[in-house]
Amino acid sequence: MAFGFARVVALAATWVITVALPAAAQFETRASFPVGGDNAPYSVAVGDFNGDGILDVAEVNELPAGNVEILLGNGNGTFRLAATYAVGVQPYYATTASLRNNGILDLVVGDSLSDNVWVMLGNGDGTFQSPVAYPTGGRPVHVSTWRFDGRNLDILALTGNGAYCNCIEVLPGAGDGTFGAAIDTPVPYNINGLAIATGDFNNDGKLDVAVSGGEGISSQVDILLGNGDGTFTADGYYSVGGTPQSIATGYFTRDKTKLDLAVANEAGSSLSVLLGNGDGTFQPSVYYDTPYPLWVIADDLDGDGNVDLAASNAGIPGFLQEIPAGVSVFKGNGDGTFQAGAFYPAGRRSGGNYVAAGDFNGDHKPDLVEVNLDGQAIITLLNTGVASFSPTTPLTFKAQAVGTTSPPQTVTLTNTGTAELKIQAIKASAGFSVTSTCGARVAPGAACTITATFSPTKQGLVQGMIAISDSASTKLQVIELLGNGS
Repeated sequence: MAFGFARVVALAATWVITVALPAAAQFETRASFPVGGDNAPYSVAVGDFNGDGILDVAEVNELPAGNVEILLGNGNGTFRLAATYAVGVQPYYATTASLRNNGILDLVVGDSLSDNVWVMLGNGDGTFQSPVAYPTGGRPVHVSTWRFDGRNLDILALTGNGAYCNCIEVLPGAGDGTFGAAIDTPVPYNINGLAIATGDFNNDGKLDVAVSGGEGISSQVDILLGNGDGTFTADGYYSVGGTPQSIATGYFTRDKTKLDLAVANEAGSSLSVLLGNGDGTFQPSVYYDTPYPLWVIADDLDGDGNVDLAASNAGIPGFLQEIPAGVSVFKGNGDGTFQAGAFYPAGRRSGGNYVAAGDFNGDHKPDLVEVNLDGQAIITLLNTGVASFSPTTPLTFKAQAVGTTSPPQTVTLTNTGTAELKIQAIKASAGFSVTSTCGARVAPGAACTITATFSPTKQGLVQGMIAISDSASTKLQVIELLGNGS
């Protein structure tokens, strides 16, 4: 670094204007798990907690009293409540890993209103031991794990809102699920840390950390290079959009020696993409528009070998213009650029707080779960592959008199793949009827329609589905149906 000073990057940036293109992976709202009582769901951690080969979810509730709910997966994108654990005062985020190196997943929970991280050791059957508190120098909003010494998993915490330390803190692991005193590195360059992401940014085999923070035009991402002992050295900062709430890492180009960053800028209504140079430095932000993103993840969602981005959109209820909550998916081109975001509505009109990926129905394609804070729900969006449905939300019929038939509602199915889509069967559950123009085959790029009607035989709420057996998935594609007999 010239003259012994930290590297400071100019404010130059690029805005990307793109034309929306159809993505090869589409996501459809398949299930909504209501969170009990007055709980306010904030985030989730995903893992197989009971060892049955099906992904489960640990849901973190911030209010009215901090707790973690364990939702066991049913293998079809739905979940069932297994247990609830009181944890901390106001937890925000959690992470899961096998802290004892025994293959059983444990949980680490950060607490935004106490100076503790909480460790919940798993029993391997979907239950957990009582939370154990480990003190930090501030309030650990974000938590992660890493093997700093190459042996045992350690805890990495961002105490960005602490009364005593605005720090990156490492709690050394003993390998038995217990942890030592925190090692502190202050967050540099005069920002209050909002989010962290980890990776080896300079390819020296040591963990590095990116920390976002600041407000408005002064928002930035700090780079701290790891020393290999749980401490870090500040190595410059980069401008991003307003209120950067989340950071994701991944190889956005085909060069797997250069780790890149994506930042969700809530107030800036954008994602910042910073391509890595492989030496710990990054190129200036390139911005992609998306309304009020609170969380961003990087994953290959369509199976083409390129990393894609998915961002949770908070949604804003308004008098003049309402912006719905949901998830935006940005298809990666493999060269560090991304196509315009495809938006998938999910949950109530506001409250899209968090998104995570995993194969929740066992068809070997990554699905999404979105945390809807205002709607108090965990929403599953299943990956329908090349079978693109419009709309992607369930069909809801108005109140219909018993013994009569509703006006039809139609879903358009488009084959976005390059091969013929074969359809074996399309069936509707009791109370609903279905017709289709799809036939047995849908050519690449072609579309057809699936039409449903509702004929209630009794009063009350009727839940049903259209089940489609096709070559796009090893599992049934499902269109949810909701009706009310009157």
